[in-house]
Amino acid sequence: MTSALSSQNPKRIYIQEVVTRDGFQAESQFVPTEEKIDLINRLSRAGYAKIEVTSFTSPRAIPMLADAEAVMRGIDRVPGVEYTVLIPNLKGAERALSVGVDEFNLVMSVSEAHNQSNLKMSREDSFKGLASVIDLAHANNTAANISLSTSFGCPMAGITSLSELMHWVDRFADAGVRGITVCDTTGMANPAQVQAVCEAVQIKYPKLQWTLHFHNTRGMGLANALAAVNSGIDRFDSSLGGLGGCPYAPGATGNICTEELVHMLDLMGFKTNMQIDTLLACSKDLQLLFGRTLPSQLLMAGKVDRVYEAPCQS
Repeated sequence: MTSALSSQNPKRIYIQEVVTRDGFQAESQFVPTEEKIDLINRLSRAGYAKIEVTSFTSPRAIPMLADAEAVMRGIDRVPGVEYTVLIPNLKGAERALSVGVDEFNLVMSVSEAHNQSNLKMSREDSFKGLASVIDLAHANNTAANISLSTSFGCPMAGITSLSELMHWVDRFADAGVRGITVCDTTGMANPAQVQAVCEAVQIKYPKLQWTLHFHNTRGMGLANALAAVNSGIDRFDSSLGGLGGCPYAPGATGNICTEELVHMLDLMGFKTNMQIDTLLACSKDLQLLFGRTLPSQLLMAGKVDRVYEAPCQS
């Protein structure tokens, strides 16, 4: 494989931000609507391919995102950026259509145990409901993406087999989704497993839009992302500051950190088109907003080109 550093046409990697949905939904401190809108507007000009703005779930289930319509109506829609939202069901889809979202991001788990814990229904029931949402998306010329949680493993069911993952990939591909996000919801993946999965799905469905979604629960998030890049993947979900984590997956921690992913890829010569200084400034503001240190190592240490004064000699 040709290194991005040696190529005259470096590979483009598309970064998709999930902090204002996946990151915020795990927080108990409500972020005011105006602050959500301001953050999304800043991020919209930082080079992202896609931003997951919010979730059209029940406000009772996720009070943090009860202002979904207001946020979508309030943001500046920057050309070239897709604005996606999480859609749990037909009611949520109808709400999202009323504010003109660019994409429905649907979700279900490959693991039966996790689907029951997270969505309170069987995988078959989830699929039936989501198939109706996909039909509604097609009728309204709206793109549909399915995020398959626990694609690599589930803490209640163990490692996910490739055959089980492919069963659900096949069914959603047949249903007509534009893209599939392969999610390491609980941080159980390793680079060899990631390579095998990425190669298998792309060989079978080369025209689908493939996204990888990693968590850093066991410290392998960036290693897994690099394995995916080397396997041909060019789209990644990530969360500013490393915020996030599934409340229905024991031991799960935050998503891979956007600024760290971008910093690594840029240093390696890939083309992200991202403004790393903007990301760091936004991440620092999130720390102030939530009043605690975020998992971002880059925010603490700074970029590799940061220069320090030599310590004084006594």
